[in-house]
Amino acid sequence: MSHTLGHTVNCSLLFTELPVNERPQAARDAGFHAVEFWWPWETATPPQDEIDTFVTAIDTAGVRLTGLNFFAGQLPGPDRGVLSHPDRAAEFRANIDLVVQIAERTGATGFNALYGRRQDGADPAEQDRIALENTLAAAEAVAAVDGTVLIEPISGADDYPLKTAADGLAFVEQAHKAGAGNVAFLADFFHLAVNGDDLAQVVRDHAAEFGHIQIADAPGRGEPGSGELPLERLLSDSRARGYNGPVGLEYKPTVPSAESFGWMR
Repeated sequence: MSHTLGHTVNCSLLFTELPVNERPQAARDAGFHAVEFWWPWETATPPQDEIDTFVTAIDTAGVRLTGLNFFAGQLPGPDRGVLSHPDRAAEFRANIDLVVQIAERTGATGFNALYGRRQDGADPAEQDRIALENTLAAAEAVAAVDGTVLIEPISGADDYPLKTAADGLAFVEQAHKAGAGNVAFLADFFHLAVNGDDLAQVVRDHAAEFGHIQIADAPGRGEPGSGELPLERLLSDSRARGYNGPVGLEYKPTVPSAESFGWMR
């Protein structure tokens, strides 16, 4: 199905009725050639055999892994990332090695480092310093696989400090000034819309800088057409203004996953 070219299926929100390692094949059966995942394990450093099984599932399905989250704590749930958590820096650093290993074996190049919420008792400036240090370490490591560290504003957590495109782009700019050119903004149109950004303007001003796009409709985070966002126009405008990467389908389908792609036809 040619309509699936340019799209990558987020198998941490789609096909969740199946075990993780069966989802790549389900995406392929639905006509897709690429998938992305949040970190599929509850720990930063799962056993090697579990990593092997995951990589094999992607290989066997004949899909490409385009993107993977760094370890993000409990997701969905209380953490929303650990990039900025001083007491979890060792976990994050240990996770980098496994992300690079998976990248070497799959060809993945986009790696989302979720910032994490503000922590009670932690100095916000110290959290921001830790986040930048961890980002620079991650960027240096994934450079070996031609990878990019992605920085994503998200909604639904008031104590998550990156909410708007301006917030995310400012942190990316800090990383660039510190010498990490392979850090880029992840534009999740659902989260940005919910947080009040003018998506048309964000696309107009910054599409060429996007490291990745993810989509879901708003309100509701369902498939395109289930809400009110002009996603088709936003995507065509993003392409016209220089974005040439895949588009991550990161929505919660309102129907069984395999039936949620009618909007593409």
